[in-house]
Amino acid sequence: MKTCLVVDDSAVVRKTARQILEGLDFRVLEAEDGEKALQACKRSLPEVILLDWNMPVMDGYDFLGHLRGMPGGHAPKVVFCTTENGIDHISQALRAGANEYIMKPFDKDIITAKFQEVGLVQLSHPKLTAISAQDARLICSAFRVRGHL
Repeated sequence: MKTCLVVDDSAVVRKTARQILEGLDFRVLEAEDGEKALQACKRSLPEVILLDWNMPVMDGYDFLGHLRGMPGGHAPKVVFCTTENGIDHISQALRAGANEYIMKPFDKDIITAKFQEVGLVQLSHPKLTAISAQDARLICSAFRVRGHL
C-alpha cells in the first residue's frame, strides 16, 4: 500500500483528503505545517505528498526545497494543493520540484486525475473491464467461426 503525507494547516482539508485517499487505497499520514512534514519525511519518505502552500511555521514552498535537498528527497511525488492560482505560483512550484498542482477546493475526481497523471493511480473501471472482456470473447468467437483461430 502506498503512503501519502497530507500537509495542510486545515484539519477539515486533511480529513477530506484522508477520506478520498483511503478510498484510493493509500495509507495516509498528516502534518499541519511544513516543519512537522519534514520531521515525518526524515522518519520515512512517503510515495506522495499532498502539499498546501500557505501554512504557519514553514510554508509548502520552503518545505519542498528542504525535501528535495534531503537524501532520497527527489523520490516522493509532490502535488501542491492550494488556493494560490496565479501562474507565477504554479510555475514557481513546478520549478522547485512539484510534480503537479491542484486548486482548492478539490474532490475525488480531481485528486484521482492528478494522481493518475503522476503514475500513482491506475485507471480502472469495473464496467469498462467487464465490457472489454466480453468484447474480447465475442471477437475470439467470431474468429473461431471464420477459421482464423
